[in-house]
Amino acid sequence: MTTETMTDPVTDPKTDLKATPLKDLHLELEARMVPFAGYEMPVQYPEGIKTEHLHTREHAGLFDVSHMGQVVITGEGVAQALEALVPVELESLGINKQTYALFTNDQGGILDDLMIARWAEDCFFLVVNAACKEQDLDHLKRHLPGFEIEYLEGRGLLALQGPAAVNVMAQLAPEVRELVFMTGARATLAGIDCYITRSGYTGEDGFEISVPAESAELLARKLLSFDQVHAVGLGARDSLRLEAGLCLYGHDLDTETTPIQGSLLWSISKSRRADGEKAGGFPGADVIFKEQANGAARKRVGLKIEGKAPVREGAELVNTEGIQVGVVTSGGFGPSMDAPVAMGYVATEYAAVGTELNAMVRGKPRPVTVEKMPFVPQRYYRG
Repeated sequence: MTTETMTDPVTDPKTDLKATPLKDLHLELEARMVPFAGYEMPVQYPEGIKTEHLHTREHAGLFDVSHMGQVVITGEGVAQALEALVPVELESLGINKQTYALFTNDQGGILDDLMIARWAEDCFFLVVNAACKEQDLDHLKRHLPGFEIEYLEGRGLLALQGPAAVNVMAQLAPEVRELVFMTGARATLAGIDCYITRSGYTGEDGFEISVPAESAELLARKLLSFDQVHAVGLGARDSLRLEAGLCLYGHDLDTETTPIQGSLLWSISKSRRADGEKAGGFPGADVIFKEQANGAARKRVGLKIEGKAPVREGAELVNTEGIQVGVVTSGGFGPSMDAPVAMGYVATEYAAVGTELNAMVRGKPRPVTVEKMPFVPQRYYRG
């Protein structure tokens, strides 16, 4: 899902930074802390980003994502009301099923991307991006009057990701083995009542765990007591999601970008598309449907970089004549691939896989090729 980079533009270093419930544990583990979406967060631990990244791919990594916003919306008819804000089928979403969603504006742009889980017939649980949570809360309150909207201030959020995650979790709550990708359940972990979903932001099998803030450190220590589990910071979280082809809000997605431009048509439920039985009914639907029918002017693509040096966000993409045709929105080194990877937007005529372009780095052209995403296989457990 969802979130920002280590140099998030919404963070003002002059303001007081918030702390997650795990701050003391991060310091004990000698994390390097950085400002991130208004919070003091661990960017890496002494092992370093590359080791943390590879350990997650091969075993399991524990991430503190408590800075993200957790919201519960309750009330009769809430599914239908919430559908007026997102291009997703919610009325038929099963209890304890989860879906990826987008808040769109009237121009078809993306206000935020988020996860929505159904806790009960008339109760939904949302996880929104840290940098957007205040605006998202305002958005929900403005458009859903008469519904109870509760921001879960007193909860932490942990993510356990990687192939060993299920075996670790099953030692604490054997029933988690029954979960498949994008489903959830209430479970007791180390004596703590939690809500867990089988999902994440790495491309690996894994779990996200909503836990009372006062118990978050206890649960994190319990999970870290397993040899397969290492603490992982935001640096590796970014390289893992980039390899998995997952968007970062505020960089790969923003209010000027539509789902069609963002290559996110899959996130619009079939019933909500132009030819669906519940077509439209969400902000910007007409704009989005027009783009779907006629094509968008630009598209989000993966980029394979020649050489070993990464190409960073903001680098211009030019064609063989040296004319700018796009821009890099996320870039870094992919430890699993032992190569730099990036994604960005290009004019649609340059979006075909195999198209050769140049990225301008310090005034010099670096050859790049449009590549299919994800860059590594996604290993979600679907049963």
